[in-house]
Amino acid sequence: MTTRARSVTVAMIATALGQLLGCAPGPTPVPTPTPAFASEAEAFAAAEEVYRAYNDALNEIDPSDPQTFEPLYVLASGELEAADRENFSVMHAEGHVIRGDARVVSFNGESSSPLFERVVAVVCLDVSAVQVTDAGGRSLVTPERPNVYALSVEFVAGDDRILTMDSSRRVGDDKCAG
Repeated sequence: MTTRARSVTVAMIATALGQLLGCAPGPTPVPTPTPAFASEAEAFAAAEEVYRAYNDALNEIDPSDPQTFEPLYVLASGELEAADRENFSVMHAEGHVIRGDARVVSFNGESSSPLFERVVAVVCLDVSAVQVTDAGGRSLVTPERPNVYALSVEFVAGDDRILTMDSSRRVGDDKCAG
């Protein structure tokens, strides 16, 4: 083979290899997680909206009618949903009656995860108008219950990026002072 023929052959092989390698798929890009919200303020606002809707649904609960529980379950997840299902099932079975409404006094965003898929807030809830009685009409509210108490509420974003309440626990009522 002449030098010119060899050069042409090498050039053709190089071109063919370049085309083959150029068409080979590169490494699959790793998707960058998308935040559930554009900012922490937006995440806190969404969490407050969920909490207020939850409180409204809670105020509509009629323990004698399990259908009234369903709107509450849509807004809850995890341990909170499990506790709600158990508690309202017991209230229904035992004939409890709820009268009066709870009122959100304040909602303060406390913290969030970097992608805002977890949000924690402190809620001050006025329960002074809420009475719970058993089937015989006897109050189930302890005399020590304060009129207003503080809850630490954790919200989580599901795959659909919608927040639900995942847990709620009582914290120092001094957070509601003032």
